Amino acid sequence: MADQCMQGWILATLSVLFATCCLLIKKKERGTKKDLLESRSKSVNCTATANEECISGIFSDADVIIVGAGVAGAALAHTLGKMATGNILQSLKKSCHAVIEIEDGRRVRVIERDLTEPDRIVGELLQPGGYLNLIELGLEDCVEKIDAQKVFGYALFKDGKHTRLSYPLEKFHSDVAGRSFHNGRFIQRMREKAVSLPNVQLEQGTVTSLLEEKGTVRGVQYKTKRWARADGICSSDNCL
Repeated sequence: MADQCMQGWILATLSVLFATCCLLIKKKERGTKKDLLESRSKSVNCTATANEECISGIFSDADVIIVGAGVAGAALAHTLGKMATGNILQSLKKSCHAVIEIEDGRRVRVIERDLTEPDRIVGELLQPGGYLNLIELGLEDCVEKIDAQKVFGYALFKDGKHTRLSYPLEKFHSDVAGRSFHNGRFIQRMREKAVSLPNVQLEQGTVTSLLEEKGTVRGVQYKTKRWARADGICSSDNCL
């Protein structure tokens, strides 16, 4: 009889211990799931509110950041935005800190300190070779609707005499020529062309410094002290 009581007590004790262990395990699992959900939620929030500051002050919603949306910056943004896998941008590499290999569909963030139309006398003549480069980059329509005038050569005047020097364009299509235009209108057209791609984002902001990690540039800092990170950083603003 005593043995049966002892066995019953042992079984009851084991049952209680087993139930307690099960409750502790379930509680731990719930805590782990909660932490995981909170972690995912924070990650989603930082991604979903990329235009705002995350708690750390660092956000990233782009694979490439371009500082400056002038002729070089806008052309680079458009080219990277539509570049196919495996292509390497060679023609614009002088504008970058490094040659960047970009896959199709990569996200490009362009940061320009002033998005209003520039109004200055500079770069008013595009040579025929420059127009051929626009064709190669798919940007030839940027000289349309800006009152651009075709240029076919030069006229030289001296001591009452004059002569004409024509561009050697015989082997090219009739549309290939130089272009004279208002530089600000041309830049605005190139910016519009760049942001016509769904994965190119243009924003107004001032970049003051670069974020470096172990000798590698990983991001940029805004004047507002925010940081933006990306795998590729290109400076075309003549400041950094």
